[in-house]
Amino acid sequence: MRFELPPYPYDLLDPYRLKATQHDGGVVDLSVGTPCDPPPQEAIRSLTESESERGYPPSIGSQEFRKSCQQWVKRCFDVDLDFERHIASCIGTKEFVVSAPTYLRLRTPDKDTVLYPEISYPSYAMGAHLSGCRAVPVKVDGKGQLILEELEPDDIERSLMLWVNYPSNPTGAIADLNAIADWGRSHDVPIFSDECYAEFVWGREPSTVLTSGLSGVVAVHSLSKRSNLAGIRVGFYAGDEDLVHWLKEVRKHSGKMVPGPVQAAASIAYSDDQHVEEQKLRYRNRLEFLQSCLKSLDIESELPQGSFYLWVHSGSIDAWDLVDRLASEVGALAAPGTFFGSSNHIRIAAVQPLEKLELISERLSP
Repeated sequence: MRFELPPYPYDLLDPYRLKATQHDGGVVDLSVGTPCDPPPQEAIRSLTESESERGYPPSIGSQEFRKSCQQWVKRCFDVDLDFERHIASCIGTKEFVVSAPTYLRLRTPDKDTVLYPEISYPSYAMGAHLSGCRAVPVKVDGKGQLILEELEPDDIERSLMLWVNYPSNPTGAIADLNAIADWGRSHDVPIFSDECYAEFVWGREPSTVLTSGLSGVVAVHSLSKRSNLAGIRVGFYAGDEDLVHWLKEVRKHSGKMVPGPVQAAASIAYSDDQHVEEQKLRYRNRLEFLQSCLKSLDIESELPQGSFYLWVHSGSIDAWDLVDRLASEVGALAAPGTFFGSSNHIRIAAVQPLEKLELISERLSP
């Protein structure tokens, strides 16, 4: 059957954006997780000073970049990797998420299923569809945990991979990644763990699927959220030597290359942890501020265990109705949970500076 391309989700927000814009001071856009804060300035300077723009960059990532990733994984998670065998670059992780099923199916054409959390960022399912695979959602409980025991045996047998994402976008939940890795190994299903929010947790240490060993697992990391560098499109994947080798070799043939100056900037960003600690504090303060604003509107919410989103139950009304209410009453634009698999939630991203968020509280005043 011919694939019917759905509308891009965020285009559906245009009518609500227009409503929110009518407020004095304009829309407070909390719909997309786009960073607004400054990236490390040394990394930005290196974009024009690396002298790496003339030649073609290595598809797998420069030695400098892969070593910086290796060292960061050691500092952050206390996991030892070999930068030659276990790490390769990608052009931002959304590109990797969407293309990975296509490349894995070339390796194992008898597998045609991508498992992904039923409440999740839509690119996991879209990557399956674009590769001609079956996208099979895995149920999650009220705490955002995968209910793997309810999967059909046939779906497991046909699976190319299972995508997981903790801390979760959109729920903010965290999970025992070691247990998920063990499940994958026992069922011969590779676990691909999107860990772009790994450092944005409170009261606990960051976690990775790599902790329990590299066999059968691949972790995917991005500088978009960690270092406010979404615009330069760079990340890396690391883990199982055979999986990483296959993916990096086929990606060479497909021309997937991170620009040389971007790799230089990324190397510097991964060498600095202080700016991430400062960013964590910003997000925590904004989440608490937004929670207070919602409470003034008689909307209850819980702070996430990780990430920088509030996952808010819409109560007795549909998610789109709550999106409409926030746009109309306080000029705030949120994303409906239908984008992520839930019709009774909205997602609010803490991605505006406090001075912008204060417009919401001013609009609450009589």
